[in-house]
Amino acid sequence: MKVSQGSAVQGRTRWRRFAVAMVPAAAVAGAIVFGMANGAIAASFAVSGQTFKVSASKLEGDGFAQYGGLVHDRTGAESPVAVSGIRSAKLYDLCQSVKVPGAPIVLTINAGGDGDPATASNLMIDMNSLEGDATFTNIEIGRDASTLDAGPASAKGQAGAFGQQADSVVITDLKQVARSTSAGTFALTGLKLNLNVGPNAKECF
Repeated sequence: MKVSQGSAVQGRTRWRRFAVAMVPAAAVAGAIVFGMANGAIAASFAVSGQTFKVSASKLEGDGFAQYGGLVHDRTGAESPVAVSGIRSAKLYDLCQSVKVPGAPIVLTINAGGDGDPATASNLMIDMNSLEGDATFTNIEIGRDASTLDAGPASAKGQAGAFGQQADSVVITDLKQVARSTSAGTFALTGLKLNLNVGPNAKECF
């Protein structure tokens, strides 16, 4: 993954330690989009336990913040995530896919094609991984997660934890694996939903 900036900046561990000591910025500098955050706990709802995939040819965002967090499923089991938030975002050629457990079925949603992007406000994500080429403008790396103020109001972590933020971000060839998604508004232009059945049913990537 290539990372550039608009201004000059550039083991094993227990789950709860992850929430207060985020992995180094180089490992997560490109991690963006979708989710819900509240302090050190990421999703405010019980997650399903499944991950889903999201891809886009380009994401353009204003007001980005990121820190480490945890998500919980209905049994109380917790998993570490990179929590990211964007105040306003445009997503071009958006694709989201999820496999149906125990069956050769993939549910796919497409939107934001033909140069007419999907848009979102207060966009948050709890994610496992992300790939792409990212450019950040006026990035601050290593800021106390509890003082983050560039992203959505809820995008703040635990006091003393690693955080980073930027005025804006652009990611091309976005590919991410996420656990939960939330947004204040999410407008999916040209929405298409498909249920792909069979051994050759494909996800977004």
